[in-house]
Amino acid sequence: MTGTGALLQFTSIGKQFGGLSALSDVSLHIQRGEIYGLIGPNGAGKTTLFNVLTGLYQPSVGEFRFNGTRYQAGKPHVLAQAGIARTFQNIRLFANLTALENVMIGRHVRTRAGVFGALLRNRVTRNEEQAIAERARELLHYVGIDKPAQTLAKHLSYGEQRRLEIARALATDPLLLALDEPAAGMNATETESLKTLLQIIRSSGITVLLIEHDVKLIMGLCDRVAVLDYGRKIAEGVPERVRNDPAVIAAYLGGEDE
Repeated sequence: MTGTGALLQFTSIGKQFGGLSALSDVSLHIQRGEIYGLIGPNGAGKTTLFNVLTGLYQPSVGEFRFNGTRYQAGKPHVLAQAGIARTFQNIRLFANLTALENVMIGRHVRTRAGVFGALLRNRVTRNEEQAIAERARELLHYVGIDKPAQTLAKHLSYGEQRRLEIARALATDPLLLALDEPAAGMNATETESLKTLLQIIRSSGITVLLIEHDVKLIMGLCDRVAVLDYGRKIAEGVPERVRNDPAVIAAYLGGEDE
């Protein structure tokens, strides 16, 4: 693990939808430079927590701090500019745009050219667009997409599409990369390759938070793991400790902890 201090802090986060409590009193902190896993049975509240983190949902109660600043959720572009990038459980690419264009779109939060620059096509704007395209090509290579940059996203393999989403997220220059089930649908070889990529990303100084149903991947990759069940955090710690926690075993096997 690299870096010091907490990058992300959730304090007593709760989220209700009408009379349904999706999250209740969830507190956690993620240290700079670590890979942090979030697991739990279906319906445990993992994606809801991600949606609070990335500004899609406003928490009903609780405090959310990122990089030392308290943020008001509900403004995804503000959180993206602050340094939070995410992927989604279901692939959300622009299928009829090229791989290169998909990554370039992710760069928009770091660009300076406005409407007038786009209309006038001045030298500053052209130079910026050239730099964006070059950075996008670098990221395609970085995540291991070997097909031509002009390949349409819909013509990439499933595993390549997952990697393309990660490249697009990295184009925002994030401090925290939040991945929602990045290994979903991957075979064993693709999953192992993803594990290596995430380790490389972490070594570059980017903190990684991931939701994943592949418990073997989580336990072999993460520095720390938190477990949600029915919207509550029931365990947190190093993988070995969490793996043997009676409450975690009960949640996954459907039994009752003592």
